[in-house]
Amino acid sequence: MKLARSELILGGQKSGKSRRAELLARAWLQAAPGHRATLIATAQPWDEEMRARIERHQLDRARRVPGLATLEEALRLPECLAEHSRPEHLLVVDCLTLWLTHLMMPAEGSGLPAEAVESSIMKLTQSIAAAPGPLVLVGNEIGLGVIPLGREVRAFVDMLGRLNQAVAAVCSRATLMAAGLPLTLKDEA
Repeated sequence: MKLARSELILGGQKSGKSRRAELLARAWLQAAPGHRATLIATAQPWDEEMRARIERHQLDRARRVPGLATLEEALRLPECLAEHSRPEHLLVVDCLTLWLTHLMMPAEGSGLPAEAVESSIMKLTQSIAAAPGPLVLVGNEIGLGVIPLGREVRAFVDMLGRLNQAVAAVCSRATLMAAGLPLTLKDEA
């Protein structure tokens, strides 16, 4: 599994996208003694179920990829990439969908206006393009199903589609995961 300079991994829930990101991180860490890898986790423990899910993911990840460090960053993702990206340091973002959720529908109240979200997406794509080190970005593809009821949910689905398109445009590889299998959508690596 060859690592691209930047890869966007999309898929539905339990499609294998996080597992692919972990395999890429493990391969990166094993490729050279000076390599480092950090997972930038965007999830926040809003309730007990989410707390338990995060804890389970942390334990599973530590077992599968022992050298993978974790950094929690729910909102400042563009700045986090700029601060931590280095040629010998792989950054894995899991996941872009939760990052967008925090911008648009935060647990504590109203989200950012659409223009501010668009600006955040632009900053993210600029950070991806400027990153000196390798990146793996994980996100959900949720636009394949029925059109959701409710204005806010439709706005979120639309914005997620724009986020995925913008990130795919600046990444050198884009992969769609289904049933644990990768389908390469783009590969300029």
